[in-house]
Formats: sequence, C-alpha cells, structure tokens
Amino acid sequence: MQISTTAVSLTVEDVTASAAFLQRHFGYTEQMSADGFVSLGHPGGGVNVVYLRRGLEVLPEDQRHRTADGVILAFVVEDIEAQEKRLRGEGVAITLPLRLEPWGEKLFQVTDPNGVVIELVEWVER
Repeated sequence: MQISTTAVSLTVEDVTASAAFLQRHFGYTEQMSADGFVSLGHPGGGVNVVYLRRGLEVLPEDQRHRTADGVILAFVVEDIEAQEKRLRGEGVAITLPLRLEPWGEKLFQVTDPNGVVIELVEWVER
C-alpha cells in the first residue's frame, strides 16, 4: 500500500475558530471548505488537518456529537524555544510550559479555541 497524503479529522464546535488558529499561528492554509467543514494543509508538508462541526449529518450517527477531546495534535519543529517565544508574542497562552523529558524530547503545549491540544516537539540528541 502506498499512502499519498495523511490527514487527521477532528470534530469541534466551532470549525472557523480552530481553522483560524492553525492558519494564524502555524502557517496552515485552507484547501477546501463547505458548511461545517474545512480542510487545511501546510506548505511544509506533514499532516493535513480537517475540522468537522459537531452534529454534521455527513458523520455517522454514532460519531456526530463526539468531539476531539483527549486528542493531541503534535508538530515536530526546530528551535522550539523560538517557537514558544513567537507564540507567546502572538498572544497564545502556553498551556503546558516548555520542558525537557528524560528521553530527549523538548515540548510545550497550547490549546486552540475548541480545546484541541497542540504540542510542539523538538528531539534533542542524548
């Protein structure tokens, strides 16, 4: 099997708010949208992000009212300290402060307007 693109689909209350957050702070661009739906891509590649509005009828009935609670959207970056400083400067609240894990992972987290956790990660040589 060859996979050409990867996307994560997240169900949220306010599609516009989450999409704007990724566009404004992480450089994502809108690829397509419709009522209750937006698909975003990043010019640097990586995973596409799709937001669906909770209750949308195209979702299977047993999934319509579930949201992305408990999901962490992780982005591996370079110069994580600069990214944290940039986001703070843009007024984004850091919901998990920058830290270094014993296995060599530097990370911090922010949370979008719908409560989706976004984690930035940089791997450090040990």
